[in-house]
Amino acid sequence: MINETSRPGTPSAREQTDSPADRSAITPADAISRSPSATLYRRERTLPPWFPTFIGRGIIRDIRARAPHYLSDWTDAWNYRVVPAIVLIFFANVLPGIAFSLDLIETTQQYGVSEVLLSSFMAAFIFSIFGAQPLCIAGVTGPITVLNKTIFDIIERQPDAPDYLQFVGWVYLWGAILHWITAALNWCNFLRYVTLFSCDTFGFYVSWVYLQYGVQVIIRQFPLDDSSTPPSPSTDSSIASLDGAFVGIILALLMTVTSFLFRTLSQSAYFHRHVRRFFADYGMPISLVASSAMAYWGRFNAANPTTLPTGHAFMPAGDRPWLVRFWELDGKWVGIAFPFGFALWVLFFFDHNVSSLMAQGTEFPLRKPPGFHYDFFLLGVTTFIAGLFGIPAPNGLIPQAPIHTTSLLVMGHLKKLDLEGGASSSNDSTPLPGLNRDEKRAVPEKVRAETADDDTPVSRTRSRIHAPRTDEMLEPDPTQSRDGEGDARRHEIPVAVVEQRVSNLAQGSLCLVLLTGPFLHVLNLIPRGVLAGLFWYMGVDALQGNGITRKILYSFRDKALTPADEPLRRVRKSRIMLFVAVQLIGFGATMAITQTIAAIGFPIIIFLLVPVRMWLIPRMPFTEDELAILDGPTASPFTMESVGGSM
Repeated sequence: MINETSRPGTPSAREQTDSPADRSAITPADAISRSPSATLYRRERTLPPWFPTFIGRGIIRDIRARAPHYLSDWTDAWNYRVVPAIVLIFFANVLPGIAFSLDLIETTQQYGVSEVLLSSFMAAFIFSIFGAQPLCIAGVTGPITVLNKTIFDIIERQPDAPDYLQFVGWVYLWGAILHWITAALNWCNFLRYVTLFSCDTFGFYVSWVYLQYGVQVIIRQFPLDDSSTPPSPSTDSSIASLDGAFVGIILALLMTVTSFLFRTLSQSAYFHRHVRRFFADYGMPISLVASSAMAYWGRFNAANPTTLPTGHAFMPAGDRPWLVRFWELDGKWVGIAFPFGFALWVLFFFDHNVSSLMAQGTEFPLRKPPGFHYDFFLLGVTTFIAGLFGIPAPNGLIPQAPIHTTSLLVMGHLKKLDLEGGASSSNDSTPLPGLNRDEKRAVPEKVRAETADDDTPVSRTRSRIHAPRTDEMLEPDPTQSRDGEGDARRHEIPVAVVEQRVSNLAQGSLCLVLLTGPFLHVLNLIPRGVLAGLFWYMGVDALQGNGITRKILYSFRDKALTPADEPLRRVRKSRIMLFVAVQLIGFGATMAITQTIAAIGFPIIIFLLVPVRMWLIPRMPFTEDELAILDGPTASPFTMESVGGSM
């Protein structure tokens, strides 16, 4: 006898409970069973009862959600914002990646500049062509160089040490397998529990790593002793090396100060708005080129400052074969490589996904869906390829990933506001003044209608404590004269992002161009002191936008001079300091462990930030309103739909 749920005209229990997203993933067998003649067999399973039917569901949904936008990802790149994004992210990705790897290159003698450039190109190519979210920039990071160097230090102490690249190949293979399992089992849904508490703490750690590496680059230019360098006929070698080290310090300070000078000018009321936008887009690359050129001027050139090491074009370090035969490794080392592969998986699960979350933060008006599960599967592919070719494994970059999205922002004005009372000017009928034709084309009609509405309040923007300084970092227009009056203040806000794949692919292709002989020679001309300045600039810039820094600075502010609408005013200062103290403990533990041989376990410390936020913080004396102000989701609900929503 047929029950009610199996009648042809009655929806089955499965059809009644499935969400639209679940129904979109119905198998062909289910589709056939919709016919009346097949309803008797609807409850028969073709798979064992213990087999999980949700395997790969997240990957499939990510592909289906992003596939309709694939063509527009290329056509939308016809916008000027893509050009400065390519230039900015190329310098911000390649040079820090090489500088991070200097310690690894000099210690292991197994990697070179060619490996770093090839790794950056591979990541850019795969994620821009096949990835679901091409805005997330992947490359060689400081944490992966720390992990690789720690692996080298551990295995080299063994009496029968294995071949380093073969061992790392197995580490990467184990890590890749864990990546694929994670993506297939939809474990990226765990990201719903990652809030600003974890992201700010990890971003704070990365910022200080940048500052630390800048200091290390400077220190390593000083000679260890008088016999460290063969003497020169004209002068003593130690004096020449010492002169070069001091010139490196000057170049580092010049690079840092000049970059901040350009950024300050871009936020000032001086020059035309297009000039200020030019400073914001190209200030850092111009500072880098100018500081490098100073090294070859006058007595600076005579000091012979240390420059970047390079090798042969398209050749790995030591002219070894590109293919690493990791399958020839002794069996016992294959098993020993698994714990290292697990540590790699933990690091990449947090680092890459947090980078992707920050690149799709709530402050960015994105319109195209993300794809965390599918992109993490692709990260497993790049990790495996990295082990096969003996190159450092790439993953998401902080702060380069959010910098990339910020450089693609299209800014617009809500209204011309009266400086005294904030009233809208009634004779302003232009919805988005100041945008060129390409930028207006990137703004959705819905956004144009919202920004043209007279009743739209400025409070639509996020609170200052949760939103980064997009209105300060990129093309602010604090004072613009109108009819001879300089008191008409026009506040610019992000109205759109040029979401496309070309900028990521182009900056990766430039890495491949650098592998040619002539450009390797140009790369060799860049002084290491300039890289130290670049580290300091990026580290300080990231610290200024970090939530921990803002909360600390707020505690020193005069309450009488603090705006009345400041969200932190509604939180007791003792609670702010308690919240920050927990974050600083996590930061200190991570920084401390990376300075020891136990650095292989630092990804675990980073990962533990999430359960601390989930279970420890709510048990502390915070009210729900205070936690809502002190913490918040990293990305918008639209972005978090891919992982099942926010916490």
